[in-house]
Amino acid sequence: MPIYDYRCGQCGRRASILVRTFTATTAPTCPSCASPDLRKLVSRFAVMKSEESRLETMGDPANLGDLDEQDPRSVARWARRMGKEVGEDLGPEFDEMVDRMEAGDLNEDDLAAGGDGSLGADSDWD
Repeated sequence: MPIYDYRCGQCGRRASILVRTFTATTAPTCPSCASPDLRKLVSRFAVMKSEESRLETMGDPANLGDLDEQDPRSVARWARRMGKEVGEDLGPEFDEMVDRMEAGDLNEDDLAAGGDGSLGADSDWD
């Protein structure tokens, strides 16, 4: 049973209407003003991807064209895009590190320490 989006010619409101059958004999009416003057809109749709397909997309060299490994902001944009593509919550530490990279607040010491400001493995505090 599809849901169609309409725009009312009378009141201008948008309405999503569930159509229970493909052979509907009655025309839908606006839920706000009951006008039959509805224009069908192009609706958005989603396409499900398999995990394998998502990983192939992530590994495609065409997706790395705008990545500048020397620019932390570019790496942050790439990391955020890949994080969304994975489709899982990568945790607040990931979000914080990417935010800091985008703001230009990370340096080599932060990266060696894991980005959280803690002491890294190469610290003198062992």
